[in-house]
Amino acid sequence: MAAVGELAAAGGDTVVVRLPPLSEEDPLFQDKKRILDSRNLSCLCQVPISCSTADTFKLLDEMIEAARVAQMDELELYFYGDDDFRPLSARNELESLNLLLKILNTLLLTANDAAKGVLHVLHDEILLRLRSLELEDNGQMVTQTQNQDMEDSLLKWGEKHGVKTKLQIAFFEGAGRGMVASENLDVGDIALEIPESAIISEELLCQSDMFIALKGLDNITTETVLLLWSINERYSPSSNFKIYFEALPANFNTGLSFGIDALAALEGTLLFDELMQARQHLRQQYDELFPMLCINFPDIFKQDVYTWDNFLLACELWYSNSMMVVLSSGKLTTCLIPIAGLLNHSVSPHILNYGQVDKATKSLKFSLSRPCKAGEQCFLSYGKHPGSHLVTFYGFLPRGDNPYDVIPLDDGGWAGPHNTIVLAKRVSLMILI
Repeated sequence: MAAVGELAAAGGDTVVVRLPPLSEEDPLFQDKKRILDSRNLSCLCQVPISCSTADTFKLLDEMIEAARVAQMDELELYFYGDDDFRPLSARNELESLNLLLKILNTLLLTANDAAKGVLHVLHDEILLRLRSLELEDNGQMVTQTQNQDMEDSLLKWGEKHGVKTKLQIAFFEGAGRGMVASENLDVGDIALEIPESAIISEELLCQSDMFIALKGLDNITTETVLLLWSINERYSPSSNFKIYFEALPANFNTGLSFGIDALAALEGTLLFDELMQARQHLRQQYDELFPMLCINFPDIFKQDVYTWDNFLLACELWYSNSMMVVLSSGKLTTCLIPIAGLLNHSVSPHILNYGQVDKATKSLKFSLSRPCKAGEQCFLSYGKHPGSHLVTFYGFLPRGDNPYDVIPLDDGGWAGPHNTIVLAKRVSLMILI
């Protein structure tokens, strides 16, 4: 449910700030409710219009505490202490402050002059806190000078198709490509805007001969057809996305394509087992499709294109570059988003919320949740993943501490929503490749 705010009816002398109510469908609902009750916190806060600045800040602290609890995940709950009044994590703090900022922006649109004073005090203080957050960005990666003709072509292709960006492509030591701010960007600024027409999704797929040929086959999902379609597009000289596919790396270097030496170094680890299971699953999927599709639809599925190596490369592309997006039709679907796929991951990202196409502009907007200076790398979040998942499906380990590197145990103790227990001490994965 969307967060709302209003002027209270009692004389219009109070501003009511409402956080979204806790959802009873949330597996952590009871724990979050208990914490809010024990701290005498609420998802509703009444702020007198005549409130002093000092008292306004006290009320804001209560709102932030309530927002932190509301945004809490399983891991943050486990390490939470009853006397813990600090930020729970970089992710939690960014989401909490940005949630309140969004509510206040909504209130300011309809507030009368009397209410705007206290609302601006709250709004400006949240902006100040977001701007003053001291967060590490993956060890401040060092840029490298390389030939960027292909990257320049990609940006020109994007501009031709309506992409708007305040970011530039750069190369970083040990990390490959990423994106840096071309100017100073503040909270709320749109760093990147991608037209829906430039997004690769199943809605685009529905126009293809491949979709028409395969839609009657019960054992092939839309996601699989989309993956197969992308293989053809990558090697088709007439593809509308030719420049995008040409700009992709020749290899993604995810754990799915690790060589013998890398796998030998990991033998005996949990990561090794995860990698082997994932590869076996993909190989089984490939064998179920080929050569059957090449035989039944020879004009669409060329044997020299739909090889195991190309299939695996396409799987790596979708695992490492795809995003879940709500399109203007209202449908949630997995997409490839040209240019946006170059944004690297951080546990303290600049961009938090980017999963819904704006229905008014028919574009996907990547707005900043914290400032990014000119020349600074701009990050988003790939999700709350442990190092093993990031290695397997994205091909990297984040620099510095990853709070989601934890070890699940299956026996006894406290059981979370997924029937796991987390060690009280966070354990970082050590992966030697």
